[in-house]
Parts: sequence; C-alpha cells; structure tokens
Amino acid sequence: MTTANPAHEPAVLAAGCVLWRRTSAVGLQICLVHRPKYDDWSHPKGKLKRDEDALRGALREVLEETGHAATPGPRLPTTHYLANGRPKRVDYWAAEATAGTFVPNNEVDRVLWLSPTAATQRLTQPRDRELLAALLESLHAT
Repeated sequence: MTTANPAHEPAVLAAGCVLWRRTSAVGLQICLVHRPKYDDWSHPKGKLKRDEDALRGALREVLEETGHAATPGPRLPTTHYLANGRPKRVDYWAAEATAGTFVPNNEVDRVLWLSPTAATQRLTQPRDRELLAALLESLHAT
C-alpha cells in the first residue's frame, strides 16, 4: 500500500477577499473573521463549489462568513500552503463592504472591523498580513 504524496494531490481550490470599508468617523477599517474550529483570525475565505468561478466564490464566502455583500476590487496575490496535509490554493481580491449585518454561524463566531495596524497585529497567519499589505498598496495606488 502506498501513501499519497501531498505534492502530487490536486490542490484544494478556495477564494476569499480582504474586506474593507471607510467610515467618516474612523477611516479605513479591515474586516477579520474568527474561526472557532482553528481559533484564528483571518480574512473571509472558503472552498469553491464544483465549477464555481473564483471571484463569485470569494464574494459568496464573504457574504456567508461576514453577512456583508461586497464590491470586488483589484486581484490580490494568490496564496499556496498545505492544509491538513493537502496543497491548497486561495485566490484573493480586495473588496469593499456594502450592506449587511453579521450573524454568528458554525464557521465564524466573531467579526471585527479594525484599523489596518490593529488588523495586522490580530491576524494569525503571516500570509494574511501580506495580503493586507497588498490591499493597502492597491488602495494607495488608486
């Protein structure tokens, strides 16, 4: 019996957004989600459904995890890493939050809207901090 080599397995495909908003009182805020299963803080993301377009999946995941609809912006870097021993590819976009209200669910129990500095400090994974930096760069370029 042979053991599967994770490098040869097809990647799990996922997509997400670095969700942001501007308020007149506070300025730029970044939305982070807390996943109790992993006890981590990250950007909203999730696995794509069969034959689902990555951007459509990213916006669906944002809505499911944060309760907010979003207007997509520039594409951000794609991340690659091992999750549960399998390769995972996550495509990301910048997305501005529009209407919505968060309701805790099985996957996400808390959402925080933080300043970019506070969000950088709160994010669990370095790759998520890199995505936030890419978002800030894209917003300053516009």
